[in-house]
Amino acid sequence: MVKFLFGIHCHQPVDNFHHIVYEAIEKSYKPFLKVSKNYEFKFAVHYSGWLLEFIKNNDKELFSLMKKLSDRGLIEFFSGGYYEPVLASIPSDDRKIQIEKLNNFIKNNFGQEPKGLWLTERVWENSIVKDLAEIGIEYVMVDDYHFISNGYKKEQLYGYYLTEEEGHKIKIFPIDKTLRYITPFKPVNEVIQYLHSIKGKAGIIFDDGEKFGIWPHTYDWVYKNGWLEQFIEAVISDSEIQNVHYKEFAENEKPEGLCYLPTTSYYEMGEWSLFTEAQVEMTEFQKLLEQKGFKNLAEKYVKGGIWKNFFSKYPESNRIHKRYLNLSIKNRDLKNREIFLENLLKAQCNDVLWHGIFGGLYLPNLRDNAYRYIIQAEKELENIKGKQNPTVEDLYYYGYDTVKYTTDNLILIYSTKEGGQLTELSIKDKAFNFQNSLTRRKEGYHEEILKPSKSESSSEEGITTIHNKDLEFEDREKLIFDWYEKNSFVDHIVEDINHKEFYRCEFRELGDFTNMPFEIKDVSENLLSLYREGGIYKDNSFYRTVLQKDFHINENSIEFLINIKTEYENELKYILEFNFHFANIEDVQINGKNLREINELQDKIFNIYDKYTEKNITIQFEKDTKLLTYTVETVNQSEKGLDTIVQGQTFGFIFVLNREAEIKGKVSITSRKF
Repeated sequence: MVKFLFGIHCHQPVDNFHHIVYEAIEKSYKPFLKVSKNYEFKFAVHYSGWLLEFIKNNDKELFSLMKKLSDRGLIEFFSGGYYEPVLASIPSDDRKIQIEKLNNFIKNNFGQEPKGLWLTERVWENSIVKDLAEIGIEYVMVDDYHFISNGYKKEQLYGYYLTEEEGHKIKIFPIDKTLRYITPFKPVNEVIQYLHSIKGKAGIIFDDGEKFGIWPHTYDWVYKNGWLEQFIEAVISDSEIQNVHYKEFAENEKPEGLCYLPTTSYYEMGEWSLFTEAQVEMTEFQKLLEQKGFKNLAEKYVKGGIWKNFFSKYPESNRIHKRYLNLSIKNRDLKNREIFLENLLKAQCNDVLWHGIFGGLYLPNLRDNAYRYIIQAEKELENIKGKQNPTVEDLYYYGYDTVKYTTDNLILIYSTKEGGQLTELSIKDKAFNFQNSLTRRKEGYHEEILKPSKSESSSEEGITTIHNKDLEFEDREKLIFDWYEKNSFVDHIVEDINHKEFYRCEFRELGDFTNMPFEIKDVSENLLSLYREGGIYKDNSFYRTVLQKDFHINENSIEFLINIKTEYENELKYILEFNFHFANIEDVQINGKNLREINELQDKIFNIYDKYTEKNITIQFEKDTKLLTYTVETVNQSEKGLDTIVQGQTFGFIFVLNREAEIKGKVSITSRKF
């Protein structure tokens, strides 16, 4: 007899596009329950809190189905962070607030008090144990990989273990990777045969509900071809399989032993979190071990990074994380204020902070959402405590100062580490960050484009999972990698440049200002002065060069004065680069023309109109200036394959540098409606 524990985890990012959520409801969440209601099949579910709210408010049929199955004792609800944060990435008090909020929703709507918790992206750190135990969580799910990477054998992982932190105990269930990879992708008889093979133990699966209808080819396979019906019928009619809830198993069965797990997530996440070069090396090493007959050892001894490394890998992720972390730890006294708290908790949704097969950080709408909640939380904070200008601190935890200004209309953040550049330009009334672009980076999966290799075709029955999908991409010209961050007030010094070189980031940089730290020379309520004593490198020689940037902060504008002095005697070009993010680049105009159709422009006033925010960004100089501009697009992976996504627009203004240059200008943001 094998005891079979089955669960599904269903999640949508907070405020995801509604058409995507409705598609998931119609193709996955609802049909799964419609099939299940016809049987006495016990299973666990975890729905993130925002998704539960959405379903309750927008699909009464599905919400009623959940309640009926719960009342029949067929569904066991698992808790988690209400807005699906990675629990290890948020402060202790926020963890408890997030989990208790979902506990209360489940209790008030379904009459259950959850004892199990779905661990977001299965990111495990021992630091969370105490908090979980203190609020009544008794067991959590991790992957069997968490154990295997710590030296456990597969045959030891068909039950639960106990762990503790400071004497606080919790039970840990390891999800069976084999079950996770064959359900629902292989024929029913193969899944049943596997369950028979672990006779006398527990078959444990808890996996994405979206695999049952949303992943490629799964809707037809699972529902139209009847996979789910056949599977449930096979499970409940098999005398060798006992279908039980996690709660029953945890109450009635003894643990397999005591465990202490490493800080990790599932195997693929560890690979994705590595820096790109290391990720490619890890993949090559895996292949080498397989060729040498050591495939099983790869999973045990070849480890990737940890989830938090995404903050080191992607500055854009780190900025979002540190913005909400800063709001949380400095304003614990405001967590009884509903508006502040709700926006803070929503900003902690995990999806935007990482990238693997799924878009995550690469999806502009998720970044826009995160900043919207951060900005709204900050507005409420100012309503209560007032503005504090300027704020000089190591906001991004790099060991370098940032300088933050808030006006009635704007939030501005400058980073001394990143070239004295503007890393946030948020407008309060629309809660939108125009600086929310993304740098074009090389990712591990780009190797499939640069060095394509087809996986061997298989004659096995079933459908392909997204984990072994071949990647195809024809437009290699869009595979461009930036060597500096796409912020604003970026400084370049070059001999000459054309549009293609600028777009492809193939120009030769002569100065050391673009991605090097600046010093604060002066800072006051509405003035910031930054400078760097650097150099120009040309003809195998070094020429001392000083670059100073002065910013005067107004309610709706930034007046700037850039002064450059160099020992190099011949004429060069200085490029002042801005990078702006727009929700829909197709609805943006510059000087009355469609922005996407412009490569070069000559003027002294550049009016950029964004229809989405109904804002006009005006960049003006004292005299005519040449502009080079292009759309920033990334080539990134999703569950459907490789896509291009518009991340922002680059604007490069060219000036003559002959021993010295002085560039005076102004960036204004004003409302404009048509």
